[in-house]
Amino acid sequence: MELQRADIMIWVRRAVPIILGAIGGYAYWYFIGCASGTCPITGNPWISTIYGGFIGSLFVQWRSRRAAAPADPGRGQ
Repeated sequence: MELQRADIMIWVRRAVPIILGAIGGYAYWYFIGCASGTCPITGNPWISTIYGGFIGSLFVQWRSRRAAAPADPGRGQ
């Protein structure tokens, strides 16, 4: 099965915010972080990176326009 360019672009649009969020989470741990290591999110680089990726995933629009169902004009009359 061959992926078309449109399919690849959909996955890129979904992956880029998550990757940027993960990079941001790691950067937050590296530059700001928690010196004592007792902070639950910023004390561990793995948790900080995963948390950043999760925050990045909030910016992803999961439904594509093609998948959205059209409104039924006859409904509710």
